[in-house]
Order: sequence, then C-alpha cells, then structure tokens
Amino acid sequence: MKLKCPLIFTIIIILFYLNINAQNKSTKQSYDIVIYCGTSAGVTAAIQAARMNNTVLIIEPSNRLGGQTTGGLGQVDIGNKHAIGGISKEFYQNIKNYYSKSENWNWEKKSDYHGSNHSHKTNNEDTMWTFEPSAALKVYLDMLKNDKITIQYKQRLNRKTGVKKANGAIISITMESGETYFGKMFIDASYEGDLMASTGVSYTVGREGNSTYGESLNGVQTGKTGKSLNGHKSIASKKHNFVNDVDPYKVKGDPNSGILPFIITETPGNIGDDDKKIQAYCFRMCLTNKPENRIEFSKPSNYNEQNFELLFRNFEAGFDKVPWINSKMPNKKTDTNNKGGFSTDFIGQNYDYPEATYKERKIIIENHRTYQQGLMWTLANHKRVPQKIREEVSNWGTCKDEFAREDGWPQQLYIREARRMISDLIITEKHCEGIEKVNDGIGLASYTMDSHHAQRYITQKGYVLNEGNIEAKVHKPFPISYRSIIPKNEECTNLLVPVCLSASHTAFGSIRMEPVFMILGQSAATAASIALKNKKTLQEIDYNELKEQLLKDNQKL
Repeated sequence: MKLKCPLIFTIIIILFYLNINAQNKSTKQSYDIVIYCGTSAGVTAAIQAARMNNTVLIIEPSNRLGGQTTGGLGQVDIGNKHAIGGISKEFYQNIKNYYSKSENWNWEKKSDYHGSNHSHKTNNEDTMWTFEPSAALKVYLDMLKNDKITIQYKQRLNRKTGVKKANGAIISITMESGETYFGKMFIDASYEGDLMASTGVSYTVGREGNSTYGESLNGVQTGKTGKSLNGHKSIASKKHNFVNDVDPYKVKGDPNSGILPFIITETPGNIGDDDKKIQAYCFRMCLTNKPENRIEFSKPSNYNEQNFELLFRNFEAGFDKVPWINSKMPNKKTDTNNKGGFSTDFIGQNYDYPEATYKERKIIIENHRTYQQGLMWTLANHKRVPQKIREEVSNWGTCKDEFAREDGWPQQLYIREARRMISDLIITEKHCEGIEKVNDGIGLASYTMDSHHAQRYITQKGYVLNEGNIEAKVHKPFPISYRSIIPKNEECTNLLVPVCLSASHTAFGSIRMEPVFMILGQSAATAASIALKNKKTLQEIDYNELKEQLLKDNQKL
C-alpha cells in the first residue's frame, strides 16, 4: 500500500496539471477579430482585418471555406459590375489571373470557352465572373495566406450557452466541442445568423407585409405581375410556374384522393400579407458533359416516384424544356440552377431551417439533396419524361474532380435567406428604389429585387401554382447603410452582421448576392479595426473615418 498510494497520488497530480494546461490552452485562444463562418463575407473580412494588422480567427463549421462561392455558384449575380470594388473585385481579378494560366485548363482549351451572358467578355476586362468551385477555393485559400489569419475547421457554435457577454459586448464564444475563443470584435458571417441570434440580437424570419415598411413587393405575391414603388414591373408569380391546368390531386380531378406531395392545403394568403415562409433553397450543381469526368445521375435508395408526379403532369400539359438554367463554366462544367414550375428548388420544405437545431438542419439538407438527386435521375431516365429531355439530361452528370463527396454533389445548400437582423436602420424597397437614401454607405447593391417561390398551393379553380417569385429592377446601384450591419447599441456593441443584415425580405433579395456579401465582409472588418484602434464601440466610431478607409481600399460607395 505504501508503494501504491504515492503512485496514485502522482497520477492524480499529473492529470490535474494536464487539465490545467488544457484550460490554459483554451483561454489563450484570443484574437482581435473572431469571424464565425468562412463564407464569402467571412473570407473577405479576414483578409481585410489582417491587412489592417489584426490577429484574426475564422471558425468554419464545415471542412470547406467559401460558402456558396465555392459551393457551385459560379455564375455570378452581378447586377452592375461597376458597383463592385475592394477585395470583392480583387477576387474576380484573381479568378481571371487563375484562368490565364494554361495549366488550369484541363478539360477544354481556353480559346474554346466563351462563358455565358455577362460572365466572360473580351480580353480587355480585368475580371472574370464564371468559375469552377475548385478554382474559387484555390483563389480564396491563396488570398488567405497571412500569418495573422488562423482557420479552425469543423467547429460549431454552442447556440444555447456558447455566447458570453459582459457590459453589452461579447467576451467569448464556445463551440459544441468545448473549445472557447476570446475576441475583442466578432463578425457573424454565417448564412443563418446563428451567432447573432445566440447573442440576443433582434431579428426576423419570413416575409413582412407590404404595410410594415410601406413596400409594394413584400409578403404574399399571388398576382401574375406587380410594380415596385418606382413603377418597375415585377414578374411576380408568373415566372417559374406551371403551365395552365396542372391537377394537384393524387387522382386527377378527385380532391378526395388526397393532395400530391409538397403542396399546402391552406390558402396562400392575400397579396401583400406577411407570413413566415421562406424563399426556396436548392443545390447549385456543378455538372459536366465530359465523359471522362462525369458521374452519371443515380437513383436515390429512398426514391419516391409520387414526389415527381407534378413534373410529369407539367410535361403532359405542354411544358417542353429541360427545367434548369445550365450556365457554362470553364473546363466543360456548369453552374446549374432552378428554372420553371418544377425544378431544383424544393419549394416549401425549408421553413424550419433558420431556427432548426444542427441535427434538424442536417435532415433538411439531406432531404433537399435526395429530392434533387431524384429529380435529376427522373429527368434522365423516367419514361414519362419526354425523350428529347431524357436524351439531353443523360449527357450530363456531376463532376469527379469537384467537392469532397464521392457522388460529386455540393456540400453547401444554397441558403438564399434565413434570419435577418432588426437594427436601428432597416434597408427596404424604398432604398432599393432611391426613394430613401442613407448617408453612411459601406458598399453598393445593384441586383434585381429577387425572390424565389415560397409555397406551392391550389387555386380556387383547383389547379396548382407556385407563389413568391419577384424580379424587379432597382433604380440604380444603391448604398447599404453601416447601421444595417451593426445591432442596436443596447443589444451588442462589438458584433457585425454582414450577411443576415438588417433588411426587409424585398430589399434582401437585391443585397443577397455573393459579391455584395464580400463587400460587406470587408467593410465590417474595416469598422471593427477602426473601433479597436480608437477603443470605441461599433456604434461610436466616426463614419467619416470609416468612409475614408473604405475609399482608400477601393470600395465603391
């Protein structure tokens, strides 16, 4: 016993010191600026923060940086390209440089690629607006090479108790793993707004009614056309919809037989009414018709043919096109997006996503993947799909050399909209139309006020339609207010929210583009750096000083 007791005591002492060292290791993880989520906004925020001589941490919940920019969205929604400056434009210049090298053309000659629409013009342009996901990732990682930037992968915020605050400021955030990170300034660059919500900042989910902010394109949009406040026509629900007289019932013409999947049973609401519905999500697929690099579409193990009955009926009613937008990317690849009444958007199946637990979100994401995989297999193989459609779709498949999955599918679901902060200033349709202007701009948005459909319903005549689509041009590039990316002073003084910013559903539809998120990420980091330098809260900094630095760094205001 005399020999064993000292040994046990020694072991206890060793374990005690190992525990203390582990705790010390955790508490030493302190940075000037902590960025939650390495989306496009998170990446540019980190680059800017490091350039302004701050220590920076990016916490990325997945194993891949870049969000949707590296997740399949290679057909950039620009709006007015002259409104894009700073690190955002620098990224697209670096894309151009990447494709100027012959070794980066593996599956086709550079001279054979002509891009699509605005995306690839003449050699006189110094930017390129179409790219492969893998190319975007390589460019981002190269731009992030800086000793002051640390990246932690596969760490998710403890959303219940992970945020510690004192005197109105975040002190630290703790992950599900138990890892704790301390910071002086925090940036929530997530698509979901998880850090913002866990901090206790006010936010909303869904569509406001038109009456809330005096808008014309918010809320339910069952009309075939509409007009913005300045008279710009909105395509509204007329686009991406079913052809006439598509039956919604399991047995055609028999309401007692039950309703086909993914159609609501209640009325959609009146035009302009508010609701908690969210525009649809999908995966932006990167496809190829190059046989050596193609993975054929496969039938999911839990395939349900009835899920695609509306697709068959839409074809039978006269729809005769492939229901996708197949935009050309370099190396015989595409960015493939939703088009038509029944396409890749999984309409109405994302309402719970913003507030869902991580486990629940994973189920929603996999349901979207299964639906879309089933759709692609159906289009390529099912006999009720017109032969010319099957022949076209069968030429395509996912890419062997993209993403970290054997099936070639993206990891990143396209979260078009989730939470939106409610701050001292809310960007609305009036700002998009130039009716109201801000005097503290930190970047420009210029894309159409755009929303995908939010629900699929039965009309009074007994047919099926989609609802929620809006597409209305903005007056001209409009400034986004600094106040829209910071919370109210009483809610938090050291948090910036460049993605789930303070905007109405309508205005967010124009702002929610990846180049704009990059712009806002850079501006957020600039504001954080100025606040640190002057030892002020984010609400106290001098806008003129912020403006001067942004212009110096080539932001367009």
